[in-house]
Amino acid sequence: MRKPTPAIVAQSAVMRLPRPALWLFCMAYVLPGFLGRVPWKRADITAFGYMAELARGGSDWWMPTMGGQAPDVDALLPYWLGAWAIQGAPQWLPADLAVRFPFMGLLLATLVTVWYATYYLAHSPMAQPVPFAFGGEAHPADYAHAVADGGLLALIACLGLAQISHETTPALAQLGSTALLFYAAAALPYRWLTAVISATVGSLGLALSGAPSLAVMLGLGCAVIYLPDRRDRFDRPVRQAMHSYIRTGGFVALACLTALCAGYLHLWRWRIDLPQAAWAEWQSLGRLFLWFTWPTWPFAIWTLWRWRLQMLDSHQTGRHLWLPVWFVGVASVATLVTESADRSLLLALPALATLAAFALPTLGRSLGALIDWFTLLFFSGCALIIWVVWLSMQTGFPAQPAANVARLAPGFEHSLTAVPLVTAVIATLTWAGLVKWRIGRHRTALWKSVVLPAGGAALCWLLLMTLWLPLLDFARSYAPMVQHAQTIMQSRPHCIETLGLQRSQYAALRFHGNLTLVPMQATAISTFTCPWLIVGNDFVGHDAVNTRPHPQIGPDWVWQASVQHPSDPSEALQLYSRATPLMMKPAL
Repeated sequence: MRKPTPAIVAQSAVMRLPRPALWLFCMAYVLPGFLGRVPWKRADITAFGYMAELARGGSDWWMPTMGGQAPDVDALLPYWLGAWAIQGAPQWLPADLAVRFPFMGLLLATLVTVWYATYYLAHSPMAQPVPFAFGGEAHPADYAHAVADGGLLALIACLGLAQISHETTPALAQLGSTALLFYAAAALPYRWLTAVISATVGSLGLALSGAPSLAVMLGLGCAVIYLPDRRDRFDRPVRQAMHSYIRTGGFVALACLTALCAGYLHLWRWRIDLPQAAWAEWQSLGRLFLWFTWPTWPFAIWTLWRWRLQMLDSHQTGRHLWLPVWFVGVASVATLVTESADRSLLLALPALATLAAFALPTLGRSLGALIDWFTLLFFSGCALIIWVVWLSMQTGFPAQPAANVARLAPGFEHSLTAVPLVTAVIATLTWAGLVKWRIGRHRTALWKSVVLPAGGAALCWLLLMTLWLPLLDFARSYAPMVQHAQTIMQSRPHCIETLGLQRSQYAALRFHGNLTLVPMQATAISTFTCPWLIVGNDFVGHDAVNTRPHPQIGPDWVWQASVQHPSDPSEALQLYSRATPLMMKPAL
């Protein structure tokens, strides 16, 4: 006997979010963070460095390198996308802006595919609300639309999505590929051709973005979920079972194809890094799970609790629950056993948002009101803090926030720009209007409990990317440090030798300083003619002054200065100049 679903939804509660408003909402979230800023450290500028090397022809397309170093993530697709964007962009468009356009498309594709995945899962018979005795229950299509709107809003509300999804790194390519594979698994019973294409592109894209093991695990899990249950009763059981076997076999074949492709391109790499037994590390992981997925994870837990009978019922497949649970579970395990925990957890957000959307039909009025009031206070408080700090930097009142900024980012000078200010004012007024709308009308809308979290997250992100953008560019980029190094060198040299630089530092010197960098060769120091040497601080130690020559540097170099990052004194570059006259290299 099938158990009824916990969703009790009337037709009046499935009002759709207007499409123009939904698209404006998405664009207001996507565009800030991609436009108007410089590449940030460290993953953002590092990935851009590899893209620039490919675009200028300084690296092999199948084995990207920068300064003789391979990337940390064995990915190809994200570097290809950025390099193609640079090569296809007009001359007047900056390279760092050009590479962001394909990644804007990836983030938009993630939002769109999550909406459609949630829609098709909500359209399945097991996810439909309980039919009323005298009619009036929500129509299946309208119900699926309302749940899908809630799933998209829940994804935007995730705090951890904001920064990483606006960086041009392999993490965003992995996110888009995971969302595409998730959509394919959800839409397969309804749009088989689109689903097959999406699954192929998503699985291979995930492998080419540096996560082949995740692609294989997700594909095999989808195959298991689509296995037919012989105890189910269908009108045409033989045909239904054949369809299930075909879907299962298709996912298995796709997983095998992905594994073979990754093996042929040498993309397999052992990245398992088990967490230590130290309590501090587990506390750090716990805090990551709490804030990164907030406020979606409470909704997801509520979904699992209210829909637990349908998940455990042997007569129901519960595909609308088990698919997102599997995707969240695989990404969560990857978070625990890999070094880049936050970027692995990012891949759980699309499925987690879908899982959270199925909590909306089961929320009571009192619980929904509690969520609304907490969200209103939290995000309004965050927006107020952003405005107060900006006002303090601009006018000096109140004095304490400006003093804190001067202490944390010495040398930063704030300036007033009209366009970001007008944008921030419009966003704040829109938030006020959204709050008024929420507490005044349309209280029965199914997605009402996530519209304030999503709106608040979008508001705070937009305010940060407008009012605080000059400060963030100063504190989170290498531009001030590179400018300081160029000031010490007085004029741009024809080449600079490097030793022990991090990948991000190498890319920053190439981009911000437009410098010609030559990796130092210890066995042939005397053949170089570069007048300056830049050494990474990790190579020579963290002492500010290192006048004694390092054994690998040699006596031909004299220490000149230590260039520290203004907001991170532990990150510095050591500058050396030649102690002897330059030797001219013979003409080739």
